[in-house]
Amino acid sequence: MSTQGSWQRDVFADLGGVPDPAAPEAGPEPEPGPEAAVPAQFGAERPAARRDSGRRTAHRPDTAPDSVPVGAPDLDDALGRVRRGDPPLRRVLRAVRALGASAAQDGASRAETARAIQQPVTTGRQIAVGSIRGGAGKSTVAALLALTFAHYRADPVLAVEADGVLGTLPVRLGAREVRWSCTEIADVIDASTPLASVTGYLVPFPGGWLLPGSRGTVTRNRLDPKAYYMAMASLRRHFGVTVVDCETLPTDVARYALSATQARVLTAPATVEGVAGTRLILDWLDTLDPAMLPTTVVALVHTSPDMAVDIGKAARHLEVRGATVIPVPYDRSLAAGGPIRTARLARATRDAAARLAAATMDRAVAHGRGDAVERSEASA
Repeated sequence: MSTQGSWQRDVFADLGGVPDPAAPEAGPEPEPGPEAAVPAQFGAERPAARRDSGRRTAHRPDTAPDSVPVGAPDLDDALGRVRRGDPPLRRVLRAVRALGASAAQDGASRAETARAIQQPVTTGRQIAVGSIRGGAGKSTVAALLALTFAHYRADPVLAVEADGVLGTLPVRLGAREVRWSCTEIADVIDASTPLASVTGYLVPFPGGWLLPGSRGTVTRNRLDPKAYYMAMASLRRHFGVTVVDCETLPTDVARYALSATQARVLTAPATVEGVAGTRLILDWLDTLDPAMLPTTVVALVHTSPDMAVDIGKAARHLEVRGATVIPVPYDRSLAAGGPIRTARLARATRDAAARLAAATMDRAVAHGRGDAVERSEASA
């Protein structure tokens, strides 16, 4: 694990004065869960105040783009009261259940999930989130994954919106305004730019950083695949985990992201037609590269309380050639739209997000081991 430790030390050295994640920390460890407070090492200071590591940085243009608001400012007060994901009766029943013998089993299961999410990596792992159609909960799942990884992991986490037209990832992560987009950042940074400078172009969210796909305008030109490739190649070395919110399939960037990342999540509405359409995408991925399915997780998303698809039958239809299915339950707080308020998420939603993060991390790390084996065999 010495390689992994050196990689993380380099990243934290770029941040300037941020403690080494391998060093012992004082104080009690927070309870696992994406609703916990932001780790101090990522929220204590703005990027501009951090010490430069002295490495070569890309040229910052003399004129930076103007900041533009996310969404419509005149609708800021249009969102009504966001209800908790768990109704009052369910919260009471969960509190009573916590006093029983099953509480220890639940705690052990959550601890195992946390260990899977926190497993070390030698290079940054990238996870793409895609879907066959809009409205499948793709951006919501990507935001849940990014928030979960940012809570559990000590290394920096990046969320990338690879939808340059009408993506909603910045809204879900609570961004108020954006300045640099994926296209623009590809021209001003490279792989040698230190993290302290890179984060100056990104938007902070609780525990991590966001790279928007656009500056809030609809254009005829979608995100250029070359710009996406250059941006991701420059950013990968700085972040332990990168979650990419793709355009709906089968656009060029979405196809590239799904094939170039170490693991992928397909969001499927929990409907018969949603399951059938996602199976077609799985079969298509299998024709592109059979090795993709074992590193694919399907998030079966309930966007309405009335969805009545049989989970068991849906899973059997989708779990083909190594793919796995994880249901994401309906959540009243998510259905309201707007920024995700993790403290209001239902316990079942937080658990599903953690299981989804653990499953994708397992596959992303296993993919990395496979790459190492192939390189070793090729050199031999």
